[in-house]
Amino acid sequence: MNAQAPVLDKPRIPEPTGKSACVVGAGFGGLALAIRLQSAGIATTVVEGRDKPGGRAYFWERETDAGNFTFDAGPTVITDPDCLRELWALTGHDMGEDVELMEVTPFYRLNWPDGTNFDYSNDEAHLRAEIERVAPGDNPGYEEFLDYSARVFEEGYVKLGHVPFLDFKSMLKAAPALAKNQAWNSVYAMVSKFVQSEKLREALSFHTLLVGGNPMETSAIYALIHKLEKDGGVWWAKGGTNRLVAGMVTHFERLGGTLRLGDPVAEVTTMGAHATGVETASGWSGHFDAVASNADIMHSYRDLLGKNARGQKYAKSLAKKRFSPSLFVVHFGIEGAWPGIPHHMILFGPRYEGLLDDIYKHGVLPRDFSIYLHHPSVSDPSMAPEGMSTFYALVPVAHQGKLPIDWDEMGPELEARILAELERRLIPGLKDRIVTKFSYAPKDFARDLNAHHGSAFSLEPILTQSAWFRGHNRDDVIDNFYLVGAGTHPGAGIPGVVGSAKATAGLMLEDLHA
Repeated sequence: MNAQAPVLDKPRIPEPTGKSACVVGAGFGGLALAIRLQSAGIATTVVEGRDKPGGRAYFWERETDAGNFTFDAGPTVITDPDCLRELWALTGHDMGEDVELMEVTPFYRLNWPDGTNFDYSNDEAHLRAEIERVAPGDNPGYEEFLDYSARVFEEGYVKLGHVPFLDFKSMLKAAPALAKNQAWNSVYAMVSKFVQSEKLREALSFHTLLVGGNPMETSAIYALIHKLEKDGGVWWAKGGTNRLVAGMVTHFERLGGTLRLGDPVAEVTTMGAHATGVETASGWSGHFDAVASNADIMHSYRDLLGKNARGQKYAKSLAKKRFSPSLFVVHFGIEGAWPGIPHHMILFGPRYEGLLDDIYKHGVLPRDFSIYLHHPSVSDPSMAPEGMSTFYALVPVAHQGKLPIDWDEMGPELEARILAELERRLIPGLKDRIVTKFSYAPKDFARDLNAHHGSAFSLEPILTQSAWFRGHNRDDVIDNFYLVGAGTHPGAGIPGVVGSAKATAGLMLEDLHA
């Protein structure tokens, strides 16, 4: 099923304002911001250090004797497609011109070591039957949780998700809603108030892991993800998440924007409390009326603004904050089609809270793990050669600040353990079916993305690092330097970083009088 585009006005060409902006980094947040600026007539240049756009949504192609496999780095779960369609609709275009979305159902299949499966979707009758089968008697509690999720969705996402928090007064205005919805509780604690089954508690709380949060500590406000998925569905971009990125680039360039690849920004140049432009590793430089960074927040201040006192000071403050874990991801292509394995699957390990403590608190690499298994070729056969399948298996691990191990040494061992677990629980004879494989570790996040400690999601989304307590969409000191992406409000995930682009664009357009 394809997503339906909204009714649009006749496409228009943005009127130039004579103002210019630079966006550092071509991740989802950076591209969404660039589209918004260019749509408003701001001559916008995006400067990306890697050879392809996408940031964390990078991709690889692997040639084999059987044909080509496509592997997305992520993110692979697309929710709230309307926040993406809006980027095209700003100028009367239809996202369908450039991107084909496919609905995914079930959203996820959850699997436990005892063999229990739970298919989670927005098919209400099927979902209620699944709850009654796996968690008898918990349907009334689930109904209460759904009501709670709807409230925090309205008050935390619809009303506040795209609003910048620039001063503490803005946080105080949000305080009554946060208090009313018991935001000090964790998602897991709130879910546990409503349902009794441990399996259902895990099923309704694991989502925070997809944005870098510990279900045991992330604010209950993040229960809104459940409502977001139920209302908007879970989607896949045909050809891979990389095709969504490519569609955003196509639209940005259609509007007259400029994308500069393979030339990392080395410095955001400043004069006092004003950003003047950027300089890149190749020696290229540009002067702009405003600069926004979609780069890692620590990299933005410590390195890109390292010659400015503001950059040095704020980097010291950031170093004291809690950063989300990293990931270890095994990408593999195998022989055979596997129609019984859905697009998204969560294979829980024998522990839940204890495993989360090891990752978030203790910084150890345990013997057990939970796996997010991504199987795109079941929905989109173009991701693999005919008669073959594409997968990746993702395991959360502590970031390098907590777990400073040699991943060149440990990576192959962890990869073997993950593949053995998949073979034991899901894919018989997996080891002998593999056509191509490679892994991506915390050191790769640090090297390729300048991610502090190799974190996969930037700042951890706890209450004291959310909204005003997170990186501000506009810097407090450098008056024309802005942030977009996972390190600023509202946080990680596609809806989060696209929402940050909307908040940041509003500030930039107001400041540039566009």
